[in-house]
Amino acid sequence: QLITGSAIFLKFWYYIFFFLPVSVVKMAATGPYNYSYIFKYIIIGDMGVGKSCLLHQFTEKKFMADCPHTIGVEFGTRIIEVSGQKIKLQIWDTAGQERFRAVTRSYYRGAAGALMVYDITRRSTYNHLSSWLTDARNLTNPNTVIFLIGNKGENVEDAFLDTAKKIYQNIQDGSLDLNAAESGVQHKPLAGRPANSLHTDQQANPDKCPC
Repeated sequence: QLITGSAIFLKFWYYIFFFLPVSVVKMAATGPYNYSYIFKYIIIGDMGVGKSCLLHQFTEKKFMADCPHTIGVEFGTRIIEVSGQKIKLQIWDTAGQERFRAVTRSYYRGAAGALMVYDITRRSTYNHLSSWLTDARNLTNPNTVIFLIGNKGENVEDAFLDTAKKIYQNIQDGSLDLNAAESGVQHKPLAGRPANSLHTDQQANPDKCPC
């Protein structure tokens, strides 16, 4: 299924919260925290696909047209409120260069989700997805959800997303088509079972959480 749009970027993270009920840490209500849960996400993909721009758009609410290439990893956080509960999101932006892969692989552990990004105007970044997918599957727990994100959709004349999404049907939870990180994203609800019912199921079956 393809999730498309170009509106409110925050809705994307609300969607992920409901869709990823695993690998979260619940904080004690009496502790010195102003949030109830922590979610960890990693952003992976080739250099120059727009990973850092997505991170800054969400954590700082600003668009950076010329993000410098990440060296190693970059970290950002934001607290959002979903269904009356405050959620702290930890987002790790990993470097796309091959020479940093040994370093960035150590950050996959404990991730609730992997946001696998490619540039829909650069076929080479799409061709390398199999390598990123292998890392994501091998270095995270079995319940980690992997999202395929096609970025830079404002250049529609160069896009090959329709072909890409059909080939990558084996990615378990669908793909996400981002228009420019500048304008953000809006998702369409999943067909069939509501996404938030998965979160409800997880709360009813806490023993299934691997964390």
